[in-house]
Amino acid sequence: MQIILLDKVVNLGNLGEIVRVKDGYARNFLIPSGRARRATEAAKQEFEARRAELEKAAAAKLAEAQAVGERLAGHVCKLTQKAGVDGRLFGSVTNADIAEEITKAGFPVAKVQIRMPNGHIKVVGDSTVGVALHTDVVVDITVSVYGESV
Repeated sequence: MQIILLDKVVNLGNLGEIVRVKDGYARNFLIPSGRARRATEAAKQEFEARRAELEKAAAAKLAEAQAVGERLAGHVCKLTQKAGVDGRLFGSVTNADIAEEITKAGFPVAKVQIRMPNGHIKVVGDSTVGVALHTDVVVDITVSVYGESV
């Protein structure tokens, strides 16, 4: 199915590009989330009429994400979890735990925006995780996990 992208989509294309994707991906994800529209002649003409408006909105989103990213860069997120004497946690620190702590610090972040390259944190200490505020803005933060004896 051919679609017009209404937003930048990672590994697919930028705003305004006409790309071919599998039908299910378009029907079940891209079109319902508002990131794309079926590429009919009427839709192409309507998109060209609204192109400036959509580009302005995308630029505003990017600028806002960059501003939040500058304030969030270098932030240290401190969490306390139950741990054994060897420093291993009795559970793990997940992206939901990190998102909740960052939101408490005044930066509204959803758990899907937390990028944990090595999986969940299972030991006491410092780890670096990424926060994807926008497709072009990924900020690294430090997560410090402290052990709490049982």
